[in-house]
Amino acid sequence: MALENTVPSYKPQHNKDSKKKFTMPHIYVILFIFSAIAAIATYFVPAGVYERIPGPEGRTTIDPESYQVVEQTPIGLIDFMLAIPTGLVDAGVVVFFTFIIGGMFMVLRKTGIIEIGVDKLTRKFSNKSITLVPVLMIVFAAICSLIGTQELSLVYVPVILPLMIALRFDSVVAAAVALTATTAGFTTGVLNPINTGLGQKIAEIPVYSGIGLRAVAFVAVLTIGIVYVLRYAKKVQNNPELSLVFDEDREKRELYQNTKQTSGRKMTNKQLYASIATLGFFAVLVYGVLNQGWFMLEMSGLFIIMGIVVGLIAGLKPTEICEGFNEGFRDVLVGAMIVGVSRAVAVVMEEGQIMDTIIHGLGNVVGDFPSILSAIGMFMVQLLFNFLVPSGSGQALVTMPIMAPLSDLIGITRQTAVLAYQLGDGIGNILFPTSGYFMATLALAGVGWQKWVRFYLPLFFMWVAVAIVLLIFAQAVQWVG
Repeated sequence: MALENTVPSYKPQHNKDSKKKFTMPHIYVILFIFSAIAAIATYFVPAGVYERIPGPEGRTTIDPESYQVVEQTPIGLIDFMLAIPTGLVDAGVVVFFTFIIGGMFMVLRKTGIIEIGVDKLTRKFSNKSITLVPVLMIVFAAICSLIGTQELSLVYVPVILPLMIALRFDSVVAAAVALTATTAGFTTGVLNPINTGLGQKIAEIPVYSGIGLRAVAFVAVLTIGIVYVLRYAKKVQNNPELSLVFDEDREKRELYQNTKQTSGRKMTNKQLYASIATLGFFAVLVYGVLNQGWFMLEMSGLFIIMGIVVGLIAGLKPTEICEGFNEGFRDVLVGAMIVGVSRAVAVVMEEGQIMDTIIHGLGNVVGDFPSILSAIGMFMVQLLFNFLVPSGSGQALVTMPIMAPLSDLIGITRQTAVLAYQLGDGIGNILFPTSGYFMATLALAGVGWQKWVRFYLPLFFMWVAVAIVLLIFAQAVQWVG
């Protein structure tokens, strides 16, 4: 399941002198370049800070009237050298969660219950496999629109990946079902406390107001996403060689599409009890996330216990369980490292004190847009800022104290300003490599970021077009909810 970055060639090269296709640089190279650019920028971009003040729900936000230029603190060689290690430490929870979930699912594979379960599900859905894609996407999107946890993609992907491969899809389909569905739900946020609720509290408008237009946005964004993923899924199912990850999926196809190994095989009593225990642990997970506010740290602890308990019930020896965790760790190593490396970009900007300067400048840019385009300009600014701060709540706490009062001055409603933030934050979360949970999800799926970009970019532009239409409408009717 390790991330691969070499673009495979499916056609034999008869002409040695033929031009080589452009190969996207390794993701480490891309992130290192971004970090270097950020470090150089600290020498030219004025340093500035906003005063931090208590915000909604005990969170820290900024005082939009407090921006001031401070003494330049450019990033030196030693600071730059420490940026990546610091990023790994800062993103430690996500990095650790990626390792643990990879290890836990490898232990489940060693028990045999995944292969047997996949075989049974494959036979059940063999004649209606394509309908599974929209059903799963609707469920994942609805959950995320209500509770706002895009990070659940990290749980969905390992669960559905074996089934998608067995049904003659590929790893990209598995990743797309989870990532595009949760993004559609999160972005439109019908009752999402993370972006809709927090954004509206900061903008000082009624929480969860404007539900009608957000529901329309949910249906539009999700429908386009489902149609797009279905087209790719059908293409791969009809001709596996058209898969973007055909070579990378070879081992998975041999494992999950070889029905002779599992056909007619029944679970032993130990495997049956292990399966029941697995379902019990997932029920605890759902309860913890919905009712106890569990996040990655709590889920990591649960998955460690889950791997140990389920492994022992299934009859694995302690050494086999440990080796299962180790194999899973190795499979997601590159993806877990990328999560930390990507954090280095923000580390450099924060230590160079140019992050606040950038958001201050972007706010001024929005104010210079013509009135009819101001909502679109606000969306574009939020989309660009999402590269630096991919956290939905983090972006709300930094940008909305500025964008909300600015919207009063440039002639758009605060409700529209919140929608611009939601749309700009959401659809960039599964494009920019600085998004930790997104890169970790790709690692678990075994899909390289470069391959994902080739898949997602057309859908990204479709969603941008939908966002622009929604914002033009909101601006035209002076939408207040």
